[in-house]
Amino acid sequence: MTFRTASLIATAALLPPLASCGSAPPPAPPPLSDEALQAVMADAGAPKDQLARQIDELFTQAELGETRAIVLMSDGELAAERYSEGYDQDTRFVSWSMAKTVTAVLIGMLVADGKLNVGDPAPVPMWQRPGDPRAEITLRHLLQMRSGLRHTEAGDPPYDSSEVRMLFLDGRDDMARWAKEQPLEAEPGEQFEYSSNTTVILADIGARALTSSSDPAARRQAVDEFLKERLFEPLGMDSMVLEYDASGTLIGGSLMHATARDWAKFGEFLRRGGRSAEGQQLVPSRWIDAMTTPSPASGFYGYQTWLNRESGIDRDEDIPDRGPETMFAAIGHMGQYVLISPEQRITLVRLGHSNRTERFKMLAELFDIAELYPTR
Repeated sequence: MTFRTASLIATAALLPPLASCGSAPPPAPPPLSDEALQAVMADAGAPKDQLARQIDELFTQAELGETRAIVLMSDGELAAERYSEGYDQDTRFVSWSMAKTVTAVLIGMLVADGKLNVGDPAPVPMWQRPGDPRAEITLRHLLQMRSGLRHTEAGDPPYDSSEVRMLFLDGRDDMARWAKEQPLEAEPGEQFEYSSNTTVILADIGARALTSSSDPAARRQAVDEFLKERLFEPLGMDSMVLEYDASGTLIGGSLMHATARDWAKFGEFLRRGGRSAEGQQLVPSRWIDAMTTPSPASGFYGYQTWLNRESGIDRDEDIPDRGPETMFAAIGHMGQYVLISPEQRITLVRLGHSNRTERFKMLAELFDIAELYPTR
């Protein structure tokens, strides 16, 4: 054996085995806190530690914004629940635009009662005057956000927004009237335009279907009692508080308040096709089907409800769709979500505050949670 050969053998003996070559394995994740583990029920329907870690990230990763509440239902049972400091199961959270989906249920109940018909011209007297082109707007057009009215949801500067003007400026005392007075900018039915003004018109139509009185107190009472008796009480949504304008019109596009648990109860009601947990059919299942069917003007929107198609739930075409196509959602400003997935038998509520960039990252985390549950 030459000296060179002996040196190579000795050097090789000092090298680590081939099996250990390559990049080091990723570091183990940090242990979960007691708070993270206690947020997940023992029988959550998904791996407990994995679910706890995914939920924990929503509360601990600053780039996702501020998560204030998470409630997850699986197969009708509470699977996970967690709150950030200062919030708990008794805190009422503002709906923002999640309210729109509640307003759609109100209209559905009145249709089932025979008081309204979605194919008819919307019962707005000022539109029925001879020669008014708004007479072509149907109730279905309003439900699907394709009325053609000049309603610009976001403005630059903000006071140019139809929503801001209606809620806080010249329309605030009689919001429905202000919204109904706007002219057409497109043929009714032709194009989708998301609009809180449109939902307030629907809320006004609902009030006038329930009472002929123009007295604000009578209008508030009629809508409050109807929704309480027909929807909130049967679902056990005892925390729900509704806001009205000075004319007694429900601010049905943005201002309802309820606990995270009650928002989850509403999501479960939708997941069950309009039934309560006890099996009472509160609105026909065909109405829930209509709410979750794409409109002719937008594949991602039904009746006041976002669909998991064409990036509808995340509202950004650059983000690929995830989750079952049958998933749908009630969505509110700054990251309020009630995600409903009938195929996975889950409802996931996230309430908090995330800006646009944070919201897209946060939503990816919500889908990570949802994907722990198989379709059935």
